Amino acid sequence: MLKRIGNYLKSRWSVRLMTIFYLIAGFNHFVNPDFYLPLIPPFFNSPDKINVLSGVTEIILGIGILFFPSRKYASYGLILMLLAFIPSHVYFIQIGSCIEGGLCAPEWIAWIRLVLIHPALLFWAWEAGKSTA
Repeated sequence: MLKRIGNYLKSRWSVRLMTIFYLIAGFNHFVNPDFYLPLIPPFFNSPDKINVLSGVTEIILGIGILFFPSRKYASYGLILMLLAFIPSHVYFIQIGSCIEGGLCAPEWIAWIRLVLIHPALLFWAWEAGKSTA
């Protein structure tokens, strides 16, 4: 079954969907920075710069995954980026899964995002990097 899922994640449509997903996410860092800034743990310096860098990275890698010559490297970049986002997910759980005046979710949803959704995104990036479609 995992092989079947992997084959779908390598499909042309899946790669296009991934491009759209990361382009929207990347541009959202600029359109709605107040959503992301409170999610950056306070032990990181320059949250504004981190937010901009995250948005630019998502846009560049989202475009890179679309084209075969850069797909493998873009998938590696997406994997590294997703790994770099883990402290933010952990921080969100540590603060009770609620930002005052912003995002609030039940703690179990934050855990599902960290333990299930995030690894699924990592797997998707890995499989898309092997796509030849």
